[in-house]
Amino acid sequence: MQWTEAIADVTTLETAGPSSVAVTGVQYDSRRVVAGDVFVAMRGGTTDGNRYVDAAIAKGASAIVTDTRETFNALKVAHPALALALVGEGHTAGRRALAEISAAVFGHPEQKLGLIAVTGTNGKTTTTLLTEQLLRSVGRRSVLIGTIEVHVGDEVRESPHTTPESRDVLEIFAEGVAAGCTEAVMEMSSHALDQERVWKLPVDVAIFTNLTQDHLDYHVTMERYAAAKARLFEGVGAPAPRVVVLNADDPYCARMAQARSDTAQVMRYGIEAWVEAANYRAVDVELHAGETNFFLATPKGAVEITMPLTGRVNVYNFLAAACAAMARGMTMEEIAVAAPTLKQVPGRFEVVAGSREANFTVVVDYAHTDDALKNLLILAHDLVSPHGGNVITLFGCGGDRDRTKRPKMGRVAAAESDLVVVTSDNPRSEDPSAIIQEIVTGMMMADGSYMGDFVVEEDRRAAIEVAIRAAKPGDIVLLAGKGHEKTQIFADHTVPFDDVAEAARVLETLQGEQNA
Repeated sequence: MQWTEAIADVTTLETAGPSSVAVTGVQYDSRRVVAGDVFVAMRGGTTDGNRYVDAAIAKGASAIVTDTRETFNALKVAHPALALALVGEGHTAGRRALAEISAAVFGHPEQKLGLIAVTGTNGKTTTTLLTEQLLRSVGRRSVLIGTIEVHVGDEVRESPHTTPESRDVLEIFAEGVAAGCTEAVMEMSSHALDQERVWKLPVDVAIFTNLTQDHLDYHVTMERYAAAKARLFEGVGAPAPRVVVLNADDPYCARMAQARSDTAQVMRYGIEAWVEAANYRAVDVELHAGETNFFLATPKGAVEITMPLTGRVNVYNFLAAACAAMARGMTMEEIAVAAPTLKQVPGRFEVVAGSREANFTVVVDYAHTDDALKNLLILAHDLVSPHGGNVITLFGCGGDRDRTKRPKMGRVAAAESDLVVVTSDNPRSEDPSAIIQEIVTGMMMADGSYMGDFVVEEDRRAAIEVAIRAAKPGDIVLLAGKGHEKTQIFADHTVPFDDVAEAARVLETLQGEQNA
């Protein structure tokens, strides 16, 4: 590809150097540059790619795109034979240029896939994975990009980010097209929508799961957080989605609906919503551990659904996925056939092996907001209340993230648990004990007393053992916050850590003690 073709869709303020330059790739990380690449030097939240232009040139970059006039002027003098482009100054201009150049270099794979995008505070990961499973059940080959995994057809990879940079998304899409994929399903985080990481991706079906307090360390206010989510339904540099799938039971449903195109098909789903509010509903829901039954009521009739997922929250996730699958051409009968075959999502109400032998249940879940934790606790009570079991909840809060949710999570946990074990999550640069203290303040009553029984154990490994050893037959132990994560992040180091593995270790130890 020629340089002029690579930047044909890019809005430039000025170009310099030769136009007949061969371009073979595109990078935004100078460490990954090889000869023939375009290097896009852009300003980000934590670093400035313009600082690494010389390193990219030394590695053989054939062209440089920059969002900084000073860099552009300096390069014109120092490297007159280098192809250069200056795009609008500011954080968004560089990312938009990266997306547009990447789309060209990779042959516009985004135009060859039917894209389903999911946004919301909670439920994105489960909804994307369920959607992909439904599509696969009728022979569709898909790309999936999410928090836990990346799928390219039958290949499964670990995911480094919920929503990667546009260049990486488009490379994955190109690999998917080469592998025969016709569908793409991806999570779109509020950060990615706000930072133009999904610029010009033509979303066919857009899903809104819910909106509760999170990420206010970045967005500052709930209105700005909602506005970032709403961009998905407006279209981020691309036409607005053809179909929008909205959780009618969420207070922010109307906000997302207002952002859609007037011509968009609207599919509203819900459990509690009135008939006129939701036209895709779960009716007569029956919840059991490891199985949920209900009727999926649609404008075209109803089908009975049996799925091996637990809890009302997974009913919502399934409804969203089912709507998206129907928007992509599946019938409700095909969805009913696929429902019993769906697989549990790692770290989302994941029952730890060995629980049955212990006569109580240990569950690992990613719940890391007060709303998600409340929903998790409601589900736990539904499961243990028939036989009088207790709910034991272990959780912490991540460092360098929204601090205002910490006391809220503490209050929810104390109000809805028989015992709370407060521990560390990913403290990052913060003092773990200070985070814990902020959580504990939420458990305090007006008279200075505390709402319920709780234990503080900063060491998460030890805390998991405390929580599990406190359980009696019929109880449920919830290990919340980290879910699928395999590491714990501290200020100066990261260590391997897996809640599921730690819980299994404790259960195995208990079994050995009982058999001794």
